[in-house]
Amino acid sequence: MQDLQPSIAQFFDLLKGIWIKKRIIIICSWIICPIGFFYVATLPNQYESSAEVYVDTGSPLQPVLTGITIQSNPQQEIQMMARTLLSRSNLETIARESDLDITVSSDEEFGELINELSSGISLKGTSKDNIYNIAYENENPVVAQRVVQETLSLFVEGSLGNNRRDTDTAGRFLDEQIADYEARLAEAEQRLAAFKRKYSEILPMSGSFYSAIGQLRDKLDSTQLQIRQARQKIDAMKGQISGAKVADSFGVRNEDSAALQTRYDERIKSLEDQLDTLMLRYTDQHPDVIETKQLLSSLEDARQDEIDQFMSEQGAEDGEPVGAYNSQISLEVSRLQSEIAALQVQEEDLQNKIADLESKIDLIPQIEAEQASLNRDYGITKQRYQELLNRRESADLSRRADVSAEEFQFRIIEPPLVPNQPSGPQRLMLYTTVLLIGFGGGIGIAFLLNQLSPVLVRARQLQDLTDYPVWGTVTHLDFETIAKNNKRHYMVFAASSLALVVIYGALVAAELMNFNLQGVLS
Repeated sequence: MQDLQPSIAQFFDLLKGIWIKKRIIIICSWIICPIGFFYVATLPNQYESSAEVYVDTGSPLQPVLTGITIQSNPQQEIQMMARTLLSRSNLETIARESDLDITVSSDEEFGELINELSSGISLKGTSKDNIYNIAYENENPVVAQRVVQETLSLFVEGSLGNNRRDTDTAGRFLDEQIADYEARLAEAEQRLAAFKRKYSEILPMSGSFYSAIGQLRDKLDSTQLQIRQARQKIDAMKGQISGAKVADSFGVRNEDSAALQTRYDERIKSLEDQLDTLMLRYTDQHPDVIETKQLLSSLEDARQDEIDQFMSEQGAEDGEPVGAYNSQISLEVSRLQSEIAALQVQEEDLQNKIADLESKIDLIPQIEAEQASLNRDYGITKQRYQELLNRRESADLSRRADVSAEEFQFRIIEPPLVPNQPSGPQRLMLYTTVLLIGFGGGIGIAFLLNQLSPVLVRARQLQDLTDYPVWGTVTHLDFETIAKNNKRHYMVFAASSLALVVIYGALVAAELMNFNLQGVLS
């Protein structure tokens, strides 16, 4: 409590020092308040027009077209449109459509107008509910409503137009890419065809080089096995020439004086058909053609031998049964020998082919690697080309879907109207602020002057400021005169303050009654 009393005494000393400087408060308040009141009273009225719009991003076709068309995120698109609505190009459009550009005469004034629109137009919205509020204040209520209307129209039409422009841009891009890939695909096909024509005699018909040479070796092994089997059969038949008697079953038949038929006729006919097919595809020098001709020649020789033996046997009389049996075995031996000869020709041809491929063992893998690279490039290009075609179909379907049902549905909750009552300025708050600044500024200056040149109002202040002891105090002799002066000063201060408060009250009352002080003062 003892510590609080000096603080309270010091506080009252400050108040007394400020009261002594009360003329400063009167001067400051009468300088600041009338000027401030006049400025606030002459501020032009501001009229605010606003509009609310709801953006429905749920298209009824969206769930139906999921996975079929190119889907975009309408939520992000509408948010981006809201962020870019107040760009400079859009503000210039709003200024021209609202006829505000006719109020300026230079580029500098037009730039100031754009800056004023940028700071004046308010766009507020919630991304959760997709409800957006557009507001603008102006001295002219018609201008305020027109600016809000043009901003709203630009917001609605710009969103739909951007969506269509984006779709058209994507379609043009896909068309350009498809044309480019189509040209690249044709070029790749030509390179691949030229490569195949160049190495048609070297590359195997099917499979890789190693698989082709492996197949030839397997075929050679099979041919050599058939040769060994035929030779073993010949050896066995030669051992059976003097064996048991069997019924004669010669291979040549003479049916009703028709042409003679042998066991080789069907094979010869099959090889002739095969040779005709090969001649349509290859020349006489092709290995397959040469091999087929050699096999055909061998079979024709064997057929002729069999016919000759049959004719010689047919002209002789029937002999002993053992002779007939031996003739049959001899004929079979001849057939097997002919078959061995044909197989040997096939064996030689296979060996030549294998030797030819083995001589190219360093060249063919390199050619196959080049072919694989060409096939890979062709496959990738074709895959990208097909993907672009599919995407273009999806884009076309998306474009048709956009025409059928708009992606965005705008519902105007509150259209912009011409305001009847001004929305600003907030004169009641401004009047109060001016009054507080007037008195507060005077009190602050009085406090500062009191700190720079303090006035002692108590004897204890002198004792605190100096080291000299205070033995007593002497009152003023003309105390009544001083009291009258103080009373007069108090009345002047009260009258001055009351006059400002009355002026403040009158202004507030006029504002509450919507009295147009601006027209009176101007």
